[in-house]
Amino acid sequence: MNTDFIKGVIVPILTPIDGEERIDEAKMRAQVDYVIEGGVSGILAFGSNGEFYMIEEDEMERGLKIMVDQAAGRVPVYFGIGAISTKKCCRLARMAVSSGATGISVLQPMFLKPTRAELLGHFKAIAASVPDVPMLLYNNPGRVGYTLTADLVEELARTVDNIVGMKDTSGDITLTSEFIRRTRDTGFKVFGGKDTLLYASMCHGAVGGVCTAANFMPELITDVYNKFVAGDLRGSLEAQFKLNPVRLAMDPASFPVAAKDMAILRGRDVGVPYLPNLPTPEGPARQGFADTMKKAGLLD
Repeated sequence: MNTDFIKGVIVPILTPIDGEERIDEAKMRAQVDYVIEGGVSGILAFGSNGEFYMIEEDEMERGLKIMVDQAAGRVPVYFGIGAISTKKCCRLARMAVSSGATGISVLQPMFLKPTRAELLGHFKAIAASVPDVPMLLYNNPGRVGYTLTADLVEELARTVDNIVGMKDTSGDITLTSEFIRRTRDTGFKVFGGKDTLLYASMCHGAVGGVCTAANFMPELITDVYNKFVAGDLRGSLEAQFKLNPVRLAMDPASFPVAAKDMAILRGRDVGVPYLPNLPTPEGPARQGFADTMKKAGLLD
């Protein structure tokens, strides 16, 4: 299986919606163009910042087809799967492939705390449902309440042909490094999942990052990656330091509202979040967005 294309800055693209919480096709197409023109290497449909947990399956299918059509082969489009049940994950995986996704990314089940055997069975079943399609694991312990272990990831990397990589959003650089160290002879591709740790992750061997910031400042986050792969380590680190205050300013706001708020500040028409989330109100958090974005040269 060719996985050479699995690298770079992948954007968990925002999902613009209309007043009835339907995906706004025109705005979705515009956002696809914006991130591609900003230099991203791939698009992740319905990741965490794409508000996957809010969206019905038929609407996901419609939205994915829009993204694939608009990307038009310029970059790969991955499909994010965050369902709890194995059966539903398999159904979503098959739908994604039939709708044109290049690969899938699968979050560990939330709410539950599965055993190691249960997790192995879950991921293997999903991979087997689309055996010819690259599958990435998505480790997000902050949202689901537990982490994937390096031992489990290594076993999957070595025993399942189409489990070819992962995104690690643990924020634990030692754990990210272990995922890389223990699989580095297999061709397994590890992405950093924290925008603030893109440089650090690549120093340990990550192939790039899945970065929320690419939704509203793609030129900054891709600068970190491009300078690193060009060998300009000092320039890459400085680009990381320029980006970090903006990314950290998102934390006081309600997840995942800040990404849409910041995109709007930059003139992107991406709409409001799904209810019950609301746009960040005027106050210290919203002022923090504007202040850090101005210092980074993103706003006049």
